[in-house]
Amino acid sequence: MSRSAATRMTSRLLLSHHGRQRVFSTTPFGNAMSSEVSHVSRPTSIGWVRFPMLEVRNWSTMASGAVKDEKPGQLASSAAGSEEGGSEKAIVSYWGVAPPKISKEDGSPWRWNCFRPWETYKADTSIDIKKHHMPVTFMDKFAFWTVQALKYPTYLFFQRRHMCHAMLLETVAAVPGMVGGMLLHCKSLRRFEHSGGWIKALLEEAENERMHLMTFIEVAKPQWYERALVFAVQGVFFNTYFLAYLASPKLAHRITGYLEEEAVNSYTEFLRDLDKGDFENIPAPAIAIDYWRLPQESTLRDVVEVIRADEAHHRDLNHFASDIQCQGHELKEYPAPLGYH
Repeated sequence: MSRSAATRMTSRLLLSHHGRQRVFSTTPFGNAMSSEVSHVSRPTSIGWVRFPMLEVRNWSTMASGAVKDEKPGQLASSAAGSEEGGSEKAIVSYWGVAPPKISKEDGSPWRWNCFRPWETYKADTSIDIKKHHMPVTFMDKFAFWTVQALKYPTYLFFQRRHMCHAMLLETVAAVPGMVGGMLLHCKSLRRFEHSGGWIKALLEEAENERMHLMTFIEVAKPQWYERALVFAVQGVFFNTYFLAYLASPKLAHRITGYLEEEAVNSYTEFLRDLDKGDFENIPAPAIAIDYWRLPQESTLRDVVEVIRADEAHHRDLNHFASDIQCQGHELKEYPAPLGYH
């Protein structure tokens, strides 16, 4: 018996008239197509006994338009047909739901899956980029000199290769927000309490740093040894920062604050070399234009400038988080500043 014939026979048995079954088919807008609830008869050594059948959800990844007008009995066979090389186009979605068609304000199609139009914003480039938190306490000095010790090897390795330096910097800078948000999430679950918005703020910071990296890889492709360096540095930094946050969140946030200060300094040097002509000021990548709502004629300099502003916001956020805890308060007692609009 062929595979398709076996599948069709199985579907007929499941959907026999001994009972009725509910089948859900998800659509782009969450509407459900359902048939009736039923029971299925099952033979035993005593005789025929009816057992209630659990509701079955159709996890088919076929386009919803292809199954919209089909009856429940046809779902299994049509899914088998697509498995055997049918013309149905699979949907890349966790829930098997066709992604909605999104357009820009001008009506053109939205081309990015890593972020949506409502997640874009205009960066506040008026923020003070020279702001520096003076280390006063022992903890502050330890955090400051730790960051200073870490920055010199990277400067010696990359020198004036700003693009490669920026890519490594962003793969590391996206770690603290994710680690902090994850641990605060677990703490909120353990204590059955709210977080004051800090979980979302830190995860938003991590996502913003990741978008910096997604922008830079549109401009430059890292070499194999640079990828290997990212593996090593990120592996060590993630675990070290995880342990540091468990031991002292205020120390971890202070370290991140000083890391962001160095990021601001690095991008300032990048802008100087762009202005001097040492680095080609190419047109801005399309992903950066859409993410930061930049004019179509924007250049790489404009992109670096808005990224530097983001880093300055991260700097202030993490120093603020550390200051709160240095005063003996918990983060949840102070609402987190959300968003970069």
